[in-house]
Amino acid sequence: MSEILEAGLAWLAFVRPAYAQTGAGGGGVEEFLIGILPFVAIFAIIYFLILRPQQKKVREHREMVAAVRRGDVVVTGGGLIGKVHRVVDDHECIVELCEDVRVRVLKATLSDVRSKTEPVSGGDGEDDSGGGNGSGGKRGKGKEKN
Repeated sequence: MSEILEAGLAWLAFVRPAYAQTGAGGGGVEEFLIGILPFVAIFAIIYFLILRPQQKKVREHREMVAAVRRGDVVVTGGGLIGKVHRVVDDHECIVELCEDVRVRVLKATLSDVRSKTEPVSGGDGEDDSGGGNGSGGKRGKGKEKN
């Protein structure tokens, strides 16, 4: 028992007494506000410089992905560039990378839409591209009128 008492007294020799600081006035609320003000300022700076622009970027990406439709030229997250062949549902689409090479892609992994296509106005299913020969749809379609 005496060993425990001696060890406790030896430990107390290293401990300094802590005295409360006495201020001129109460000032508890004012000191609290001054103490918390740097944390509020740091949070505001982080919100306006980092969080808010990131939320805007995520919102724009979500809108871009939702607006993808057939014929759009897209870039995937892996850097593959292709044309949307078909939109399967809200989460997937089939992208044609080259002729007869189609890949099923999650729409969330699309990083960019390079060119948008105009929606088809007519219901006849015909395409105005001129058969894909790059002629703009005018040359090679029969007789020209003078």
